[in-house]
Amino acid sequence: MTRKTAAERHTDSAPADDVTGQPAGAALVDALLALHHPVRRRIYEVLTNEGPATVGQLAGRLELAVGSVSHHLKPLHKNGFIEPAPELARDTRESWWRGINRRLSWSGDDYPDGSFARQVTDAAERANLEYLNAVTVQWLRTRDQLPEVWRESLATDTFVPATVQQLKDFVRRIDAVQQEWYREVRADADRNPSAERRPVRFIARVFPGDPGAV
Repeated sequence: MTRKTAAERHTDSAPADDVTGQPAGAALVDALLALHHPVRRRIYEVLTNEGPATVGQLAGRLELAVGSVSHHLKPLHKNGFIEPAPELARDTRESWWRGINRRLSWSGDDYPDGSFARQVTDAAERANLEYLNAVTVQWLRTRDQLPEVWRESLATDTFVPATVQQLKDFVRRIDAVQQEWYREVRADADRNPSAERRPVRFIARVFPGDPGAV
């Protein structure tokens, strides 16, 4: 029996349509289900920040079984977060994957209370918060292991009465700054590929809350 090539082995999990843009409706629900799983989130971050990798390399990097990695790659592929990189394979046994940088945003308010879509969007928001809390705690535990020049960070918060319009404007400004900085960093990486770089995580959360609520 002829062994399938690296390019042929992943047609069963290939996206049916172009899913690289911002999804909506049912496609957004599928994307959230695909990405907001702790293992798949870790796989996606490794591929988008460290470059293409084989299934075996991902398994070693994340201390997972090869079969588990293969299982989690399929929903990421189907929803446009990763794609095969068969041109990197040295033979038909190797399966290489690369991450696709995508912007994903959502609001549970877009779906009726009690609907499956609302349950998924709410669960994804909780999973996202839990994941970001975990990586923040990890950073606090290990930052002293970094070279001193890489220990720069920011921890800040503010608490002030605001109108709905002011809240929306602040959210818009923060998002705009983050997107502008992201584009500048990506462009500079293309211009200066030899510069020393480390993955930098930006986390922001803006919401109305009550004084002394905790």
